[in-house]
Parts: sequence; structure tokens; C-alpha cells
Amino acid sequence: MNPVQKALWYVEHHSRKGISLEQVARASCVSPYHLARTFTEVFGLSLMRYVRLRRLSKAAKQLSDGASDILSLALDYGYGSHEAFSRAFKKEFGVTPESVRTLADHSLLPLMEPITMSETQLLKLNPPRVEMLPVMSFAGLVERYQSKSSAGIPNQWQRFSALLENMLPLIEQDAYGICFNFDEEQGEFDYMAGVPVHKNAEIPLGLIRFDLPPQKYAVFHYGGHISEIRSVIAAIWSEALSKSGYEPAEGPAFEKYGPEFDGQSGHGGFEIWVAIN
Repeated sequence: MNPVQKALWYVEHHSRKGISLEQVARASCVSPYHLARTFTEVFGLSLMRYVRLRRLSKAAKQLSDGASDILSLALDYGYGSHEAFSRAFKKEFGVTPESVRTLADHSLLPLMEPITMSETQLLKLNPPRVEMLPVMSFAGLVERYQSKSSAGIPNQWQRFSALLENMLPLIEQDAYGICFNFDEEQGEFDYMAGVPVHKNAEIPLGLIRFDLPPQKYAVFHYGGHISEIRSVIAAIWSEALSKSGYEPAEGPAFEKYGPEFDGQSGHGGFEIWVAIN
């Protein structure tokens, strides 16, 4: 059973209590950072948001069945007061707990049902190689994304490609997609579409400089189509990294696209670099 499966089991069996990321991580036998990244990469939402949604969804079903005491229900699901529970409930579902109980119907609410996952869903990847990178400087476009809504990244690359002519000559032909400033609670991250530049290079207007600190990386190569990148990343974080015996370090991870990658067809393969301790 991989860490994500363990986390799903733990949440389902403890969601009536006020559980924390640290508690779920201990039960999943990985660090809180590893679990938070894994869950977000696999499912597109943060673990703690999933915990809140499952808790509120279970409460909504009890309300529609006629729960008599909303305060007791709020306390059962880890909320300290009727007011705190009502605020969270209305923020998520757009209606009050009282209205659901009065109507005795939760069918129109966007409830979160339990997520199930099988290891057969994951891609099988070759073991990574390990590389140590020195300090590197990049220039590129940066956007903030939620993991569940990162569909704008291809368009970001198109916009960046149009600016590359102002950056010639390049240090190398490789391009990098760098993920950093990961928010464990919200499942958000900054993404740079960029290329390496000299440390003191002048950055063209509209682009941002990013300095990558020295770090050891586990490097996973994948020779398939770029459309499979989310599946590759999910397989790395949920299974391949742990099986390789490496623990992720808190820091940027990135995609690397070499000269063999064809941005027009999406073929040629790519690499995923994960910072490790």
C-alpha cells in the first residue's frame, strides 16, 4: 500500500476528528511535505482540503437525514462552535446547515465522496539517476496555479516561446518548467517556464529571474508524450520516489526538456527532477 492509499484510509477512519497533516503523514510513513506534495500531485487538491470536504460532506448527509442538534454535529466533526461550522459549511456549499436540514435534501450539494485508488492506475517508471546541481539562474514567465486548475501551463509556454528571440544567444538549448513556493494547505504553486541564463545576465522586460540553489536531485526520464506528464508526476510522488529509497527535500522541482523534445508534436520525452535529501 503506497502513502496515498494509507492517507485515504486514515482520513476515512478518522475524519470525524480534528486530524492534522502531521498525523496523516505519520500513519502514511512519510514526511508531511512528501505526503502533501504526493496527494496534491495525484488528485489535484490538497490533503487538508480533502479532509475538510469529506468532513462537511458527511455532516451534510446527516443534516438531510434530520440531525436534531447542529452544535453537537459541529463538535462531532471537529468544529469548536456552531458559528465556525456554519461559516465553513456555507463557504463550501453556498447554503446554511439549517436549510439543508429543513429541506431534508442534499442531492444538489457538491459533496466530496471517498476517493479510491489502486496501484494499477499508476505508470511504471524506471529507477531514477541521482545528480547534484550547482547554483543555476533562470529567466522566464511565472504564474501561480492551483493543482486542480493548471491547464494554463501550455499557454504559458507558448507566450514564453514568443519572447525567446529576445534572449539569444542561450546558454543551452534545454528548457525548464520549475515548480516552487508550494502551499501545502491550499495546493498552490508558482510555475516558471524558463531557460538558464548567466548569473549577471540582463533579463528582458516582462521576464523574471529565478535562482535555483545547489541541490541533489532524483531524475526520472520518461520517453512518452508530454500529455502524460501529470500521470508521470503522480507516479513519481506516490510510488517511484519511495521505492527508490529517497526522501524529498523541501524545495523546487522541475521538468527538463532537452533538444530532442519537439514542442510542436509533444514527442521526444522529458525529465522530472525532484529535490532529495
